[in-house]
Amino acid sequence: MKGLEKLVLASGNPGKLSEIGALLAPLGIAVVAQAALGIAEADEPHETFLENALAKARHASRASGLPALADDSGLCVDALRGEPGVHSAYYAGREGSRAQRDAANNAKLLAALAAQADRSAHFACVMVLMRRPDDPQPLVAEGNWYGEIGRAARGENGFGYDPLFLLPGRGSTSAELPAEEKNRISHRGQALARLLDRLREDP
Repeated sequence: MKGLEKLVLASGNPGKLSEIGALLAPLGIAVVAQAALGIAEADEPHETFLENALAKARHASRASGLPALADDSGLCVDALRGEPGVHSAYYAGREGSRAQRDAANNAKLLAALAAQADRSAHFACVMVLMRRPDDPQPLVAEGNWYGEIGRAARGENGFGYDPLFLLPGRGSTSAELPAEEKNRISHRGQALARLLDRLREDP
């Protein structure tokens, strides 16, 4: 990977660290969480996934001196005009642990869709790799994963909205998939595969 052996992941989400670390390990790329380096999470004040991902990657690379990988992702629900979108992680507020926030977010989403017949949705991910803090051409890739919102949570795997995200033709939720399969087909898996393709092509 063009001499890339180690990078910092600009996220405090243990689910993302596990997913991305598993995808990069076979390529000989070690992933270090920014928290392990004492780096606080960056602000995410922007209204697009791209702007937030760039802000997070630049912050982590500047603080660590390492290449930094960041993604910004979220659930976009058609009947809610794309919400919760970039606000997915804190849709129901910032109180409580990550697991408590996930549960509150899922409950709010089910309530918002209670009277809706259209339950189509997709997970969106924008992933950014900055090779250094002043990288003028960070590598950017996107992934979208289409499905619909179920009427009750199912499955124990994954995190966030995975227990509500039904896959068309499968009859299962994202949280019912084995981790290896989810990593391969998810929005994050798609974005990372495309980013790695770009990295291979990078002079």
